[in-house]
Amino acid sequence: MAEHNISRPRLACEITSERVVAARAPEGAGAIEAALATPLPEGALLPGLQQANVVGREALVKALREVLSAVASRNRDVCLIIPDATTRVMLLDFDTLPQKPEEADAVVRFRLKKSLPFDVEDSAVSFDTQGTTDPLRLVAAVTPRAVLQEYESLVRDAGYNPGAVLPSMIAALGVVDGSRPTMVIKVERGTTTFAIVDQNQLLLYRALDNGGSAVTGESLVEDVNTSLVYFEDRYTVGVDRVLVTGVQSAQVLQDALNASSPIQVEELVSSSMAGATAGKVPRSALAGVAGALVS
Repeated sequence: MAEHNISRPRLACEITSERVVAARAPEGAGAIEAALATPLPEGALLPGLQQANVVGREALVKALREVLSAVASRNRDVCLIIPDATTRVMLLDFDTLPQKPEEADAVVRFRLKKSLPFDVEDSAVSFDTQGTTDPLRLVAAVTPRAVLQEYESLVRDAGYNPGAVLPSMIAALGVVDGSRPTMVIKVERGTTTFAIVDQNQLLLYRALDNGGSAVTGESLVEDVNTSLVYFEDRYTVGVDRVLVTGVQSAQVLQDALNASSPIQVEELVSSSMAGATAGKVPRSALAGVAGALVS
């Protein structure tokens, strides 16, 4: 969620509490051509909104330098993907918004002020309008500026330039066909994020603390059903496909959901999308970088 706009780099890197992964894709490609992931020491990164995230700076910079140098070619511009726990994503409705960007930014910040556990004036705010509906629907992503700067400084210390910055789920949605009602579930240590898209709009977003424990298909069922009921009640549309990543077993989730509805559960990142990296980097580790690069 960098507050400046540049053309999207063909190099992406995601930093999580468990690993750093970097990937490269050629312009216009539908698959990743090179990727590398390396694990991080326990406790080197503690993602969150209201505390310092970087604990083991030296280990993080070393990991970034290792993976980026392996896949970067001559490119030094990186699309940086940060943990969902660092960013509050909100869906907002407005009757109208000012045409001038700086005036629209002020209106959105005013609206966000009472909904956030941190100071919006000391935060990076990015927002995007969806469709032409009345009311006007907005997706807003807010990261405390001190937290954002921590992540950007890691990339700079590794010798690269952080251009666009995206929270993990927003990046991962780049690989999703948003034209049909689809739920996306992205699990990382500490946070399980749910999103529902339809007609190329983000219509539901929930980020839940999972306590840092492994998330199984069975443990997800209650939260999946809660999200589905809310979505169907509000939009009178049913979801028939669930895309997951980071879950111990997609099949277990499929079996559990079959008891109540005929929903098809699939892996978010397909083997074809993983391209030449298939088998070298876990597909669950590629969701963010794939969404940033191959959409």
